[in-house]
Amino acid sequence: MKRILLLFTFLLSFVQMRADEGMWLLMLVKRLNGVDMQKEGLHLTPEEIYSVNNSSLKDAIVSFGGFCTGEIVSNQGLIFTNHHCGYGAVAAASTPEKDYLKNGFWAMKQKDEFNAKDLYVRFLVRMDDATQRINSKLNNNMSAAERKAVIDAETKAIQSENSENGKYTVVVRDFFNGNEFYYFVYQDYKDIRLVGAPPSALGKFGGDTDNWMWPRHTADFTVFRVYADAAGNPAEYSPSNVPLKPKHFLPVSLKGVKPGDFSMILGYPGRTNRYLTSYGIQQMVNKDYPAWVEASKLAMDVMKKYMDKDKGTQLNYASQYASVANYWKNRQGTIDAVIKNGTITDKQKIEERFKTWAVQPENVVEYETVLEDIGLYYKQTSDRNVERMYMTQLSRNSKYFALALQVGNVLQAYAKQDMAGRLAMKPKVEAALKSAYENINIKLEGEMMNSMVNLYQTRVNKDVASETIMGLDAKNLSNVAYSSIFANKTSATNFMLNPDPLKLDADPLWKIANGIMADQKASAERFVKIDDNFAKNNRLFLAGLMKAMPEKKFYPDANSTMRLTYGTVDKLPIRSDRNYFGITDNYYTDMTGLVGKYKKGDEEFDLPQRVIDLYNLKDFGQYADAKGYMPVNFLSNNDITGGNSGSPVIDADGNLIGIAFDGNSEALSGDIVFEQEWQKTINVDVRFVLWTIDKYAGARRLIDELQLVRDGNTPADTKTKMPKEAPAKAKKK
Repeated sequence: MKRILLLFTFLLSFVQMRADEGMWLLMLVKRLNGVDMQKEGLHLTPEEIYSVNNSSLKDAIVSFGGFCTGEIVSNQGLIFTNHHCGYGAVAAASTPEKDYLKNGFWAMKQKDEFNAKDLYVRFLVRMDDATQRINSKLNNNMSAAERKAVIDAETKAIQSENSENGKYTVVVRDFFNGNEFYYFVYQDYKDIRLVGAPPSALGKFGGDTDNWMWPRHTADFTVFRVYADAAGNPAEYSPSNVPLKPKHFLPVSLKGVKPGDFSMILGYPGRTNRYLTSYGIQQMVNKDYPAWVEASKLAMDVMKKYMDKDKGTQLNYASQYASVANYWKNRQGTIDAVIKNGTITDKQKIEERFKTWAVQPENVVEYETVLEDIGLYYKQTSDRNVERMYMTQLSRNSKYFALALQVGNVLQAYAKQDMAGRLAMKPKVEAALKSAYENINIKLEGEMMNSMVNLYQTRVNKDVASETIMGLDAKNLSNVAYSSIFANKTSATNFMLNPDPLKLDADPLWKIANGIMADQKASAERFVKIDDNFAKNNRLFLAGLMKAMPEKKFYPDANSTMRLTYGTVDKLPIRSDRNYFGITDNYYTDMTGLVGKYKKGDEEFDLPQRVIDLYNLKDFGQYADAKGYMPVNFLSNNDITGGNSGSPVIDADGNLIGIAFDGNSEALSGDIVFEQEWQKTINVDVRFVLWTIDKYAGARRLIDELQLVRDGNTPADTKTKMPKEAPAKAKKK
């Protein structure tokens, strides 16, 4: 009966749903969204969006590396995603002599496309509802351990039933705070090759200054290709593999966009927490995120110090720095947006409705104390949660502790072998050492460890802190690392050549790393009952809220599963503190603004001379807007979050019109509340993507792969006016 009530409420909430809010499961589109989406302008049927048996839009969407989204745009497996999604792969392929991050990379022939190490893409084959199956074996009187055991057992069974002996990856996810369950069947492809990347002056134009800001002028895209064996099946990298023939690919529109045009985004949003209580939001903005901001800023400062001194270090740490900087600005922006937008007060009003409903006779036993218990949880765990923030940043940015554990476990296993065992294991150990140390700046890591440990000791309440970390001498900790087996590749290799288990056991860095692990385990055990009770109350709160507020919109939080969000191309109000470079209809930017921001030699706002020359020639070809300007970015009101980076923006006919890459500063609280008025998605106009590939890079072969969609207003396809830059003359000896 509860399941029926939940589903009824879920269906009812859809009726009042604004078109631009919500991240919807694709299998529910036909039943819940189809009519509403068509009223908004969609020309496709639900079957054309999601189908198990026939080609559909879902077959053109991939989870890119597990952290972004990509889309298939040709019948040769060509992938578009964001520049910041491909950033790590481009950085890994770069050297000081061949700096693809700075200069860009373009495979002018298919043979020039090369393997992006450790990258994979994931296709959704199908999904299904497992709610009744799992919930029928659960009840609210179960302990957390009992509940987990049931869910784990059913998950294992579902995986076994659907994996087809390992052909597919099967993932079970909970929804609505653990009230519902769905499973997803995926197919993974591991031979992914880099095809093209603009120089960072285009792909990262605006840098940290423009991040999360509008107006924006960034060519945030990279191009990859998925390869398969001759039969189209997933395969490890091999020169004999061929480009994948996909089930579906997205045609690319040159028609342009205007406000009110239908837009939908399919992708893999990572994590939202739209049903977080006011207590959780207060903890977040007053305690947790300030700690995150402080620790990440310190890590950035240490990295930047060494990156500015050495080109190799700059390349090796570029991806890590960009990630830290992105979240640093996001977390601070979230704090500011929550305060400015009155988010906590809005949540408290909703909670008052819940409290009124919870004290009704039929609800009081199960729901009366739920909110009170949630509030108590945050009081009990406030200091622990802050500790997690500082520990997270320490673990992510200070590599020596993780390095000691990673390498130490390998060397420990190696040292325990007899001579024959060591001989057999040695190649794997050598490979592990090479991988662990190849991109490490030892001096940077020494200072990072000292700085992050000192910050932890200064800021974390000792009652919840790691005793191991609190007992360290932060000023001289780097010297401990430098004298360790794990100091560098040479010292670790020397141990491998002469392994001594007693020496490993006595290593100070090994002891510290294991001590931190033990402290974290003890902390988890200390709070396990408190955390388990919180999970139960969170589950009950959302189940009750859906019943208490049937007129409200309820949709599942993002959890890295494929979702659809739909809305329109939309505007933001003009702000007096922003320069729009002549644009008065504030939904797009163009190359006038791009060139207008240009600062020669600037780290964030420099541009290749070729871009400026092409702009001055107005050499836009078929990629120009019908009004004559060269579009760069545009806004839509789609509901996205991290993980949606690289997601396709699709028009009413299923054509690609842009690539989503950012949100706006006014709505950085978007992970916990959708700001109807302010929340927008910033997209690269696909015409600027194609212009960059064709006119700037000269990689016309990639354009020729695409299925381009034109109308009567599309400009003519003209040849590039400016010849390619002449090679530099050799110096006379």
